[in-house]
Amino acid sequence: MQIRAVSCDGERIYLHAPLAANVNDKQCAFGGSLASVMTLAGWSLLSWRLDRVGIAAEVYVADSRLRYLAPLQEDLLGEACFDEGEDWDAFLRCFRDRGRARIGVTACVRDGTGRVVADLTARFAALRVAT
Repeated sequence: MQIRAVSCDGERIYLHAPLAANVNDKQCAFGGSLASVMTLAGWSLLSWRLDRVGIAAEVYVADSRLRYLAPLQEDLLGEACFDEGEDWDAFLRCFRDRGRARIGVTACVRDGTGRVVADLTARFAALRVAT
């Protein structure tokens, strides 16, 4: 799939994958690749944020909902952020108290004009690494 990180500012992460490695028989982006880029963007954002505060955790997607809105005939650029209203400090308190916590993530892939062609809403779970 040739997915690579483009940037992360701690609030939003961007991943890129070339169309040539993720094309379907209709010469547009394969739905599974769109799903993978968005899911990996969410996983990467949570993993990155946990690493920045020194927390070793296993990160999993707990559940997700995908929508495919339009075909994409160019490279995939996925982005993810935490859902509006999510409280990072509350997430950390829960994780530290219970050894696990969940947080909502929104991700999408846009075309070159900025139009969303696929989106994902998901909850990701972090579990304390057994020592």
